[in-house]
Amino acid sequence: MSKRVKIAVVGASGYSGMELLRLLLRHPEVEIVAVTSRAQAGKALTAEFPRFRGVGNADSLKFTAPDADAIKAAGAEVAFLALPHGVSVEYARPLLELGLKIIDLSADFRLRDAALYQEFYDHPHPAPEFLAEAVYALPEIRAEEIQKARIIACPGCYPTSILLPLIPLLRAGLMGEEPIAVSSMSGASGAGRKESVPLLFCEVTGSVRSYSVPVHRHLSEIGQELEIAAGRPVALTFVPHLVPVHSGICTTIFASLKMGARIEDVGAALEKAYTGKPFVRLLGQNQSPDTKNVVGTNFIDIGWAFDARAGRLILMSVEDNIGKGAAGQAIQNFNLVSGLPETMGLMQV
Repeated sequence: MSKRVKIAVVGASGYSGMELLRLLLRHPEVEIVAVTSRAQAGKALTAEFPRFRGVGNADSLKFTAPDADAIKAAGAEVAFLALPHGVSVEYARPLLELGLKIIDLSADFRLRDAALYQEFYDHPHPAPEFLAEAVYALPEIRAEEIQKARIIACPGCYPTSILLPLIPLLRAGLMGEEPIAVSSMSGASGAGRKESVPLLFCEVTGSVRSYSVPVHRHLSEIGQELEIAAGRPVALTFVPHLVPVHSGICTTIFASLKMGARIEDVGAALEKAYTGKPFVRLLGQNQSPDTKNVVGTNFIDIGWAFDARAGRLILMSVEDNIGKGAAGQAIQNFNLVSGLPETMGLMQV
């Protein structure tokens, strides 16, 4: 029997933290040794989350204040940081200095350019010296780099739903140079577990609204990764929408094909990129994915179509924003870093 990896979840009381716990408590090669929350410090984990009673070692865990030395003393080898941007980096630096590997769910290590971070996040990056080392961790795209990394920057939820359909097509040279348009819809959990009037039940239910138009912070990482894939700048308009569900993202991408490229080439490029990738399910041409089939899982479902009248390629994807878009993908990356099967602890439907 192999030795289980000892892990800490820093910021364990939010939605992504709760999903991490749900999955990690059942992971056969993980031992959770620390869960932190400034607001819940001293409280039993199962008092805050009764659903975890009797699951794994949940009954013996208490929230502690986030302290790097205490996390190290508990024996943690890997720390998941489920914290807001600008906060994760405060804990990443001392944990790295103590020899832990970091799997960060915030935006703090996603961008390679500190100036770009300041432009989109309105403050200087607190630790720019780490940006070149961090790996933007789309496991289907950068598995080899992830396996060797000590700073894992997990992509955002919207970017995951946009990048996975587009990157293989850009790499294959199938895309035209006209601007790409993206419309995405997300459940309210994407905004985090916080008190906010716009996110109250009576404000969200029965209504759909766009927000962060014309510039959403995720545009920075989307643009960065599309440019890397294409080897050139890629113009993109992105409009997110809040819909009255707990979780799930539905993304529709409108783009042009390069002269001479065919819709059959799109399917072939996606098949080549994702054959053998367990969490990408290609539905095929003219197949529309449905969020109900991915919520609570680590799957992303992708379909595609071509509108001959408008000459536009349509790419469609769905995922769980706190699953494949956050906690699930983080654990997929953890499995890669730890030399474990990529699917371990994640094949839940």
